[in-house]
Amino acid sequence: MIGHDDENEKVHFKVADRRKFNADGTLREGVVLEPAPEPKAKPTESEPSAASEPLSVQAIEEPAADTPQTDEELGEDLDEADDIPGAEDPASFVNFLSTVATNAAAALGAMPHPATGKRSLDLESAKYWLDIIGMLRDKTKGNLHPQESRLIESLLADLRMQYVHLVRATEEKLKAQAAAKFSGDEILGKK
Repeated sequence: MIGHDDENEKVHFKVADRRKFNADGTLREGVVLEPAPEPKAKPTESEPSAASEPLSVQAIEEPAADTPQTDEELGEDLDEADDIPGAEDPASFVNFLSTVATNAAAALGAMPHPATGKRSLDLESAKYWLDIIGMLRDKTKGNLHPQESRLIESLLADLRMQYVHLVRATEEKLKAQAAAKFSGDEILGKK
């Protein structure tokens, strides 16, 4: 054992072979295969998804009410992942997408940063993560499950709308600060 120098103590290991098939591919003796679960029937959608609707200028100018503001709201988009085959696998596309989207949301200040635990706004980093999600969408086009495609489209649309809103709000704030610092007389050199 660790921390003991008892040389007389013997360590015993028991190895149990839990493989279901022999090396030649035949079923091992005493192994019963369970039937594969039947795939769930796809629910029919009566209304088109929001990701398929084109964005309007009005939707971008107004603060989006459905833009994820917290990690709980961001997680609602990822709830669709329950119906995607293989989504429960830690190395699945949905979980990878969730990681990238979490970084984007943290950079937008929508949730605490996973490493620091603090909320901060980093528009340059947010743009980087949005570009990564866009690149993933482009490179995986045609290779994704339909629900994975809808998920990446809706995440990208929501995060981009939030990014545009924050960029515009930041620009307005900077303009207001600049206007408060300088008067017309100072600009014209009368002071």
